[in-house]
Amino acid sequence: MNYWKPDRQSTLPLHRQIEQHIRYKIISGEWPIGTRLPSQRQLATVFEVNRSTITIALDELKSWGIVEGNKGGGTTVINNTWNLIAAASQQTIDWQAYVNAGTHQPNLKTIQKINHAEFAQGMIRTGTGELGKELMPHRQISSILQQAPSELFLGYEEPKGNFELRQQIAHYVKQWGIHCSPDSILIVSGSIQALQLIAVGLLARPSSIVAESPSYIRSIQVFQSAGIPIHSVSLDKEGIDLKDLHATVAQYQSGLLYTIPTFHNPTGILMSKQRRNDLIEQCKELRLPIIEDDVYRELWLDDLPPAPLKSQDSNGNIVYLGSMSKMMSPGLRVGWVIAPEPVIERLADIKMQTDYGSSNLSQYVATQWFAQGYHEPHIQWVRGQLRTRRDQMLELLQQHFSDIADWQIPTGGFYIWVKLTVTVSMQLLFERAIQANILINPGYLYEDEATSHIRLSYAYTSPEHLHTSIIQLKKYIISLCR
Repeated sequence: MNYWKPDRQSTLPLHRQIEQHIRYKIISGEWPIGTRLPSQRQLATVFEVNRSTITIALDELKSWGIVEGNKGGGTTVINNTWNLIAAASQQTIDWQAYVNAGTHQPNLKTIQKINHAEFAQGMIRTGTGELGKELMPHRQISSILQQAPSELFLGYEEPKGNFELRQQIAHYVKQWGIHCSPDSILIVSGSIQALQLIAVGLLARPSSIVAESPSYIRSIQVFQSAGIPIHSVSLDKEGIDLKDLHATVAQYQSGLLYTIPTFHNPTGILMSKQRRNDLIEQCKELRLPIIEDDVYRELWLDDLPPAPLKSQDSNGNIVYLGSMSKMMSPGLRVGWVIAPEPVIERLADIKMQTDYGSSNLSQYVATQWFAQGYHEPHIQWVRGQLRTRRDQMLELLQQHFSDIADWQIPTGGFYIWVKLTVTVSMQLLFERAIQANILINPGYLYEDEATSHIRLSYAYTSPEHLHTSIIQLKKYIISLCR
């Protein structure tokens, strides 16, 4: 739908073109019975017409009994041409009922809007958690692909993933004190898949997990859709609050702890070395396994971060997640899990049941990325670029937000966690900004109570566009305060 626009040169009126387009989507089954159409305002924006034009088109469809208006607002498909001809609506499958019955919870509406808006032309993405295209290694990847023999990746890989890649990863993580063999590594299609495998493969019901609040884990529905509740543990400037962790575990039947100790998403907090030591000891006492999500480790901007929790794991209590997405390319879809072999065997078996292995081509590229020595020069260069961008964003915030917000200076990662000190509806700010082609990540995506926060990223959008968006956001915030 986003790619079609009415032809303004046509002799057919705009409302008639739109009515025919919507009717086609209904007849073809793209919008089956029960589908709720986008709002009139959304349709007007997509088709680049006045709202009155949309109203006329929908009135035509209503007069034919194909759609109807809802009492609470909106328009729903109630019939299609086949029904009108055969008068057999009772034989038509209500696919919307199937959609609503699915057990996997949908994304929050705001996240759905973000996922679509990210690809809108001209959108300035101020919160996107990935490297900008100009920071990705296009030349190096092209070189690797030009060397690739096609017969190497036309078949399936073994359940745990490409053996040579697992060897490279085992060697790669040694620099941080993680000692493992390829047998204790599973290649996955990013850390989200790792979490999905863990949710269905390692946790008994009833069980729950504990996680920092705010947390990235709350912005995805992996554990919630598996029927596993998430209980919050607070953060301070050194990381996860251990007293709160102990109290939470004592209250709930907790199966594991999920944590991002290094350049936390969304706050940017770096867990101190002492806090890491204390956390490991406390989790041993509580018999609480840890999922350590360490995808931002190499993106330090000032000083080397403390060693991973996994580097101190002599008892196999920690499941370690890594990924190529943040430091190289999200589109490659290569991540890894490091864990005791029984865990890896279990997760690998489930992965084979779901997708029969990650992309062979992507695994080949990742293998050569490490083997040919591309990684270290690239990550050093990326750190320099991110350091410059972080400092530029901090300067912009100081110039334009110092009277309306507070924030901490991140020492790595992608994010600045901005807390507004004025009262503003974050939902209204999100909507106002997106209408002006500025996309923000509201704090409530990561914590229900974070209604005054915005996650800003200096990694994706160019400094020039960030400058424009920060100035514009300030204007919207001030106008919404009145």
